[in-house]
Amino acid sequence: MSRATTFSHGRQRQQGFTLIEVMIVVAIVGILAAVAYPSYAEFIRRGHRAEARAGLLQAAQWMERAATARGTYPLTVQFPTNLTKVPGGRYDIAAVSNGTTFTLSATPKAGTPQVGDKCGIYTLDNTGARTANGKKPTDSGYDDTCWGK
Repeated sequence: MSRATTFSHGRQRQQGFTLIEVMIVVAIVGILAAVAYPSYAEFIRRGHRAEARAGLLQAAQWMERAATARGTYPLTVQFPTNLTKVPGGRYDIAAVSNGTTFTLSATPKAGTPQVGDKCGIYTLDNTGARTANGKKPTDSGYDDTCWGK
């Protein structure tokens, strides 16, 4: 008898995966997701922080151009509304100015993941002083990555 004939009369082999194999794959995928998701979420938060910083710098440039043209910084009520929004929609920019100085702040919007962000509220003033989460670069506990990345 040929081998093919013997095999055809023998027990048929089942195809597919066992429940244990499927559970092992699901567990591995779960572990990988648990490791990857926090990194992904931090990457997204970093992008929104960069938008907030860019919005503050754009607003500061506008204030400086206006001061060059007028001789004084525009007052708080003269700050244009189109500069109060950050493209990602997770921060609002506000200006406080008395004509001789200004302070700009980027505050995380309520209900967004940025509210609990480690950098908190960004500020920038007319001297170029920057803070994040209420701390200056010279303060202990200041996070260099807030303005650095």
